[in-house]
Amino acid sequence: MASSLYRLKFVYWLSFLSTFHLIATRSFSFVQPLCHGHERSYLLQFKQSFVINKTASIDPSAYPKVASWTLEGNNSDCCSWDRVECDEFNGHVIGLDLHSSYLYGSINSSSSLFSLVHLRSLNLADNHFNYSQIPSTVSNLSKLTHLNLSGSMFSSQIPLEFSQLSQMSSLDLSLNHLEIKKPSLGHLVENLTRLENLDLSWVSIISIVPNILGNLSSLTSLRLSDCQLNGEFPIGIFKLPNLRVLDVQFNEGLTGYLPDFQWSSPLEEIILANTNLSGKLPSSIGNLGSLTKIDMKSCNFSGFIPSSLGNLTNLNFLDLSFNTFKGHIPSSFGNLIQLSFLSLMDNELTSPIPFEFANLTQLTYVFLYNNFISGQIPSGLMNLTKLSILELAVNDLTGQIPSSIFNLENLELLDLSMNNFTAKVEFDKFVKLKKLTSLHLSDCGVSLSISETSDNTTLQKFQNLGLFRCNLSKFPNFLANQDELTWLDLGDNNIHGQVPEWFWNVSKENLELIDLSYNFLTSLGQHPILLPWTHLAILDLESNKLQGTLPIPSFSTLQYLVSNNSFTGKIPELICNMSSLQVLDLSINNLSGSLPQCLHNFGDSLLILDLRRNAFEGNIPQAWTSGSKLMMINFSQNKFQGLLPRSLARCIMLKALDFSNNQFNDTFPTWLGNLPNLKLLILRSNKFYGPIWTHKAKYKFPSLQIFDLSYNSFTGSLPLKFFQYSNSSRLESANKLTYIQVTSSIDVQNSVINFSWKFQYNYAMIMINKGVVTDYKKVQELFTALDFSSNRFTGDIPEFIGNLNLKGLRLLNLSNNILTGQIPQGLKNLLTQLTFLASFNVSNNHLVGPIPQGKQFNTFPSNSFEGNPGLCGISLTKKCKNSEVSLPSPSTPEESQDLGSPFQFGWKIVLIGYGFGLVVGVTIGQVMIARNQDLFMKTFGMRKLLRGLI
Repeated sequence: MASSLYRLKFVYWLSFLSTFHLIATRSFSFVQPLCHGHERSYLLQFKQSFVINKTASIDPSAYPKVASWTLEGNNSDCCSWDRVECDEFNGHVIGLDLHSSYLYGSINSSSSLFSLVHLRSLNLADNHFNYSQIPSTVSNLSKLTHLNLSGSMFSSQIPLEFSQLSQMSSLDLSLNHLEIKKPSLGHLVENLTRLENLDLSWVSIISIVPNILGNLSSLTSLRLSDCQLNGEFPIGIFKLPNLRVLDVQFNEGLTGYLPDFQWSSPLEEIILANTNLSGKLPSSIGNLGSLTKIDMKSCNFSGFIPSSLGNLTNLNFLDLSFNTFKGHIPSSFGNLIQLSFLSLMDNELTSPIPFEFANLTQLTYVFLYNNFISGQIPSGLMNLTKLSILELAVNDLTGQIPSSIFNLENLELLDLSMNNFTAKVEFDKFVKLKKLTSLHLSDCGVSLSISETSDNTTLQKFQNLGLFRCNLSKFPNFLANQDELTWLDLGDNNIHGQVPEWFWNVSKENLELIDLSYNFLTSLGQHPILLPWTHLAILDLESNKLQGTLPIPSFSTLQYLVSNNSFTGKIPELICNMSSLQVLDLSINNLSGSLPQCLHNFGDSLLILDLRRNAFEGNIPQAWTSGSKLMMINFSQNKFQGLLPRSLARCIMLKALDFSNNQFNDTFPTWLGNLPNLKLLILRSNKFYGPIWTHKAKYKFPSLQIFDLSYNSFTGSLPLKFFQYSNSSRLESANKLTYIQVTSSIDVQNSVINFSWKFQYNYAMIMINKGVVTDYKKVQELFTALDFSSNRFTGDIPEFIGNLNLKGLRLLNLSNNILTGQIPQGLKNLLTQLTFLASFNVSNNHLVGPIPQGKQFNTFPSNSFEGNPGLCGISLTKKCKNSEVSLPSPSTPEESQDLGSPFQFGWKIVLIGYGFGLVVGVTIGQVMIARNQDLFMKTFGMRKLLRGLI
C-alpha cells in the first residue's frame, strides 16, 4: 500500500513537472493577444468625442497621446497604442493613461469609455472636460482600482455611484469644480474600504470631517485641502496605522487640536496650514520620527515650541509661521541636519538666533520675519553655504551686519529691513554676492555707502532693491545700468535736487514699483510727458518739494501718490487713461482748475480719491456709476462750487465723504442716506442751506458716526433722528482700536519671491474741538462726533436725544444756533453716562433753565454754556434759585473706568497729520502678514513699513 502511494505521488510530480515544462516553454514564445475589436471601437469613439486643443492641458510636457490611435497601416492592435495597457493573457484593455493629452470636450453618460468594463486604472488628469458632470455610469467600471481625474475641469456633484467602486485603492478628484452635498463624504467613502490614497482637494464639501475616515485603515495618503471643511477634526485620523500624508490645509473653519502622539506612526507629512486648529504643540510630536514635513502656518497654535522637535532628524520642511508661538527658538533645532526650509515668521519669538543653526548646512530658505528676535546675527551663518533666501526683517536684531553674510555665495534674497543695526555698510560688499538679486535694507539702522568708483557694468542685475531710510544723499549711479528691476524703494533718504536724466531709462520694461517719497526732490527734470515704465503699478512721490506739472505714469498704474509737494496747473486729461487706478492722492499741492470730465474712466477700480488742500474750482463732475468701489473721498479745502454730484449715491461702498471748506451751494444731501457703510460726512464751512428733512424713512444713514454740518446756513430742527437708525454693532467691543481705513495690496512678481505692496489709508479729518482746529491723522472706528454749530437751527433740543445710539460720543457742539427751551432731561442722562465726552458746547443759543450737575457736566468750562442768558448753574455767573437746581444724575459704572477707556487713545491736538501710511510686504504664495500696527510707530510714525512672507 505504501509502495503504491509512493508511486502515485511520483506520477503526480512527473505530471506537474511536465505541465510546468510545457508552460515554461510556451512562455518563452508567448505572444500577447490582439485587443478585442469591440474595445478598439470603444477607444476610437472616445477619441473622436474630443477636440485636440493645446490650451486644454497646462503641463509643459503635455502632448496628444491619442494621436497614435488609428487603424492606418499595421496599427490595428489597440494594445500597442500610446498609453493603452492590455491584459497580457486575455487582451482586455485594463489601463488608460491620458493625462495631459490636450483633450477638450464633454464626457456624458453614454460615453464609450464606460463600456471598457475591464479597466483597472484610468488617468484623465490635466485635460479640459468643459465643466461637464462626472457621469453616474462610472459605476460600470467596477474593477477600477486607480482613478485620477485631477485638474480636468469637471463640475457639479460627485455621483453617489462612486461608492459602488469597492475595489478602489487610489482616488484623485482634486483641482476641479466638484462638490459633495448629497451624498455626504461619509456615504461616498463608506464602502471604499481598500482606499490607500484619497485626494479631494478643492472639492466643495462644506461639512464636518466624518469620523468614518478614521476607519479606513489602509489609508496612506489623505488630502482634503481647501474643501471648506468645518467643525472639529477627528483625532482618530491621526491614529490611522498606515497614514503617511495628512493634508487638510486651507480649511479655515476646521478646528481641533493635536493629540498626544504616544503610538507608533509612519506619518511623514502633516500639513495643517490655514486652518483653525489651536492649542499647543505636544512635546510627544518628537516621537514621530518619520516626519519629513510639518506645515502649520496660519493656524492658532500658541505656547512654546517644544524642544522635542529637534528629535525629528528626517525633517526637511518646517513651517510654523503666522501663529502666536512665544519664547526662544529651541537650540535643539541644531539637530535637524536635513532641514532645507525653515519658517517661523510672524510669531512672538524672542531671544537671539541659536548659534546651533550653524549645523543646518542643508538650509536653503530661512524666514524669521516679524518676531522679537534680539541680539546679533550669529557668525556661524557662514556654514550655511546653500542658503538662497535669508529673511530676518522686522525684529530687534542689533550690532553690525556680520561679515559672514557676505560669504553666502548662493544667496539670492537678503532682507534685514526694520531692525536696529548700528553700522555703516559698503554696498560693494553685497555686490560680491553674485547671485543676489533682491536686497532689502529698509529702516534697519544702517547707513549705506555706495562707492562712486564701482564698475557699474559688471554688477549683477537686481530685481528688488529696498533702500528706504538708508541715509542716501543721491541717486545711486549704478542704477543707470539696471534693466531688470521690478521694485525700487529709495524713500525717506536725504536725496536733494533734481531727478537725474538717466533715471527715466532705468528698467523701463520691468519696474512695477517706484518709491521716491520723503526726500527733498525739487524737480523731475526733463521727464517724458508719459513716464516710460510700461508695467508700473505703484508710483510714490509724496512728501518732497516737487514743482511743475503733474507727471503721468503708465496707464497700468494702480496707485498714484504725489501728495505734499508743490505741483501746479490742472489735472491732465491723460490721467483718465489709468482705467485700473485704485488710489489717486493729489492732496496738499497747488493744483488748480476744474476736474476733468473723464473721471468716470476710473470705472469700478478706484478706492480712494484724495484732492484736499489744493485750489480746484468749479463743479464736481457727475462721474460715478453703480459699479463704483469708492470708499473714501476727500475734496476738502478747495474752491469747489455748485451742487454736490448726485451720482455719489451710487457709490454704496463709501465710508467717508469730506466736502469741508469749499463753496458748495446746495441743500442737505439726504440722498446719501441709503449708503450702508457711510461713517463720516463732513460738510463744514460751505454755503449749504435750508431745513434737513429727517422724517423720510428711506433715508436712514445707518452707519453714520461723524457728522459735521458746522458753519453753514441750515435751518429747521436739529437732524438728530438719523441716529435713531444708527447701527450699534460698531460699539459692541470698545477694546478694539481699529480705524476708519482702506487697505489694498498689490503683488509684484519676481523670479525669487513674490512681493506685495500693502497700502493702508487711515482717513484723516479736521474738526474744531474746544475752539481749536484739530487735525486727526486717523479716526477710530468707535469715534462719534456731532457738530451742528454755527447754523440757524431752531426749536428745542428734543427729549429723545437720551435714547440715541451715541455711546461713543466724543464731541457734541450745538453752539451758535437759535435753539430754545431747557436742556432736556434725556440729554442730562446721556451726558452723565458718556464718561468719554471731551467736548460739549451749547453756547450762543436761547436756552433757559439750570445746567445739569454731576461728574461729566462739571468738567465742561463755563464758555460751553455762555451766550444763553436764561441758563443758570454753578459754573456760570448766574446762579440758579433753589427751585431751579438740577439734582445730579446717578453715577454709572462706566465713570470708574474713565482712565482706562480705549476712547482716550488719540484725543490730542495734532499739528501735522497726513491721512495714510504705506505698508510694504513680501509674499510667497498668497498669504499676507497683518502685524499689530502700533508696534511700528517707533520706526515710521505716519508712514509704516510692514513686510510679509508665506
